[in-house]
Amino acid sequence: MSQEKAMEAIKDALRALRKRHLLEEGAHGPAISALSKPMISQGSEWKEKTEKLELELQQCYKAQSRLSEQLVIEVAESRTSKASLQDKELLINDLEKDLSQTREECIRLQDELSEKTKTLDLLITENKQVRFQLEEMTNRAQKAESENKMLIDRWMLQKMQDAERLNEANALYEEMLAKLKANGLENLARQQVDGIVRRNEDGTDHFVESTLPSTCGHRIHAHEGGCGSILFEYNSRTLFTGGQAGPVKMWDTNSGSQIKSLHGSLGNILDLAITHDNKSLIAASSSNNLFVWDVNSGRMRHTLTGHTDKVCAVDVSKFSSRHVVSAAYDRTIKLWDLQKGYCTNTVLFTSNCNAICLSIDGLTVFSGHMDGNLRLWDIQTGKLLSEVAGHSSAVTSVSLSRNGNMILTSGRDNVHNVFDTRTLEICGTLRASGNRLASNWSRSCISPDDEYVAAGSADGTVHVWSISKGNIVSALKEQTSPILCCSWSGIGKPLASADKNGYVCTWT
Repeated sequence: MSQEKAMEAIKDALRALRKRHLLEEGAHGPAISALSKPMISQGSEWKEKTEKLELELQQCYKAQSRLSEQLVIEVAESRTSKASLQDKELLINDLEKDLSQTREECIRLQDELSEKTKTLDLLITENKQVRFQLEEMTNRAQKAESENKMLIDRWMLQKMQDAERLNEANALYEEMLAKLKANGLENLARQQVDGIVRRNEDGTDHFVESTLPSTCGHRIHAHEGGCGSILFEYNSRTLFTGGQAGPVKMWDTNSGSQIKSLHGSLGNILDLAITHDNKSLIAASSSNNLFVWDVNSGRMRHTLTGHTDKVCAVDVSKFSSRHVVSAAYDRTIKLWDLQKGYCTNTVLFTSNCNAICLSIDGLTVFSGHMDGNLRLWDIQTGKLLSEVAGHSSAVTSVSLSRNGNMILTSGRDNVHNVFDTRTLEICGTLRASGNRLASNWSRSCISPDDEYVAAGSADGTVHVWSISKGNIVSALKEQTSPILCCSWSGIGKPLASADKNGYVCTWT
C-alpha cells in the first residue's frame, strides 16, 4: 500500500514539473517574439543559447528520472527493513516468552532441588542410624555365633558320648540277638517235622496238615469291579481283599462277615503282603505307590513313594517286620525300611517284573518277569545271583513254600512249575487242559503243608494239584468269572479264591 502511495507522489511531482515548464514557456513566448524582431541579427546566438538551455533541461529531466528511480529503490528498501523489523520484534516476543517459561522452570527445579536436598539429608541421617544399628546387630551376631559354636562343641561332645553309649548298647543288643537266634534255631530244629512248622495263637510252634478243599463255605461280594489280590493273616482265618477301587477290606471267613475297612489307598490294589506279627499290611497299587496300614487301628502308617509306574508286587521279610520289597513296571525292585518309611536300595533290570517273594532269611529276592524267566537277586548288593528260563510266556505268580525249599511259578503259558530253591531245578510241572490263567497277575499258592498247589482259571474253576503226585486232586467250581488269585490260610484251611467280578469264595 505504501509503495503505491510513493508511486502516486512521484507521478504528481513529474506532472507539476511539466506544468511549470509549460507555464514558463507560455510566459516567455511574447517576450521572445518581441525581441526576435529587433534582434534578428542576434538570432543565431540566441538560438545557440536556447539549444543549450534545452540540453540542460533534458539533463535536468534525466537527473529527475534517476532521482525518482533512486527514490523507488529507497522506498522498497524501507519496506523490506520495516518487515524485517516486525519479524525481529515477533522473534523477540517469542524469546521473551521462552525466557519467562525457562525462568519458571528454573524456579520449579530449584524448589525440587531444595526438597531433594532435604530428603537426602534425612536419608543420610537414617543411614547413619541404620549403620549404627547394623554395627550393634553385627556385634550381637558375632557374640551369638561364638556362643553357638561353644554350644555346638558341647553338643557334639554330648553326641559323641551318646554314640559311645549307643554303640555299647547296640553291641550288647547284637550279642543278645545272636544268642536268641541261636536258641531259636536250636528249638526250631528240634521241633521241625516234615519241614512244616506252625505257630498257634500263643506263639508256640505246632504242626497242621492242610485240608483238601471240596465245598464252598461262603461266597462274598467283596468289591465292585473285580478283586485282584487276597491274603490271609499269619496262622489265622482272617482274610484281606483288595479291589479295583475303594478300601482294602478285612473279613472273618468263619462267618463271611466284614470286620473293617482300611481306607486311604489310591488306584487298583495289585498285591498284598503282611508282616509276620500281623501288625502291618502293605498294598501295591497302580497309583505307583505302596500303602502301609496298622492292622489293629486301621490307620495308615506310610505311603511309600519312589516308583514311577504301577507297583504290581510286594512281599515282607519272614524274618523281620521291618524290610519290604516291591516290584513295579518302571523295571525296578525296591527295598524299603518300614521304620524309616523310605527306600534303602534299588535293583534295575530289563524285563518288567510281575511277581516277587523273599527267601526265608530275607536276603534273596525271587522275581518273575514278562520274558518268562525266574531271577534271584541279592537284595543288599543288587547283584543278580541266578536266572532260570521257567516259562515260554510271562510269569504271573511266584510263591515260596513254608519251609523255603520250594518255589512255585505260574505263567501265561498255563504251566505251574515247582523249583527246588537250592538247585533251581524243576521238581514238578503242573498243568490241566482247562486251566488257563486270566491275567499277568494271576496268583497261585502253595498249601501250608507244602502238599498242594491251587490256581484259578479263566473259566471260573479253581484247580488243586498234589505236588508229590503231579495230578489234579480237586476242581472247585462255584464262580462264573475268571479267577484272579488264590490264597491258603496258614492254619491249613480255608482256601480262598477271588474273581474278576469282585466275588470271593472260601473253600473247606
